[in-house]
Amino acid sequence: MLIKNFIKYFSILSLFILINFSASAGMSDSDKSKTMECTGIYYANSMIPQGELELEKIVHSFAAKKYLNSYLIEAGVNEEKLNKEVLKVVDVRYGKPYEEKTTKECDNFIFKLIPGSKDEIKKIAESGIY
Repeated sequence: MLIKNFIKYFSILSLFILINFSASAGMSDSDKSKTMECTGIYYANSMIPQGELELEKIVHSFAAKKYLNSYLIEAGVNEEKLNKEVLKVVDVRYGKPYEEKTTKECDNFIFKLIPGSKDEIKKIAESGIY
């Protein structure tokens, strides 16, 4: 009976540890890279003049860039590397028109990858602090 209980508790404990480990394992390098690319896209979008792009889309881009910067740093991305990678994307996209499809793809990717990100970005946008 003692061995049976030990095995039962050990199995439950092992499962709990495995679930916690996988949840805190973080983002893959591929996900980090794509997230940095999207951050650059949002940043470039945020610099499009209001006369050329609806204010709502500019604000969304500012908020998404701010949220993702913080998220990536918390996920362990070196801030200097993050800035370098984001600016590479901005350099390519700066001065070009807004691409609805590309931005929607980033939204879909980020909202799927990071639980609660849609609501957090919306909160930032609505707060006016971006």
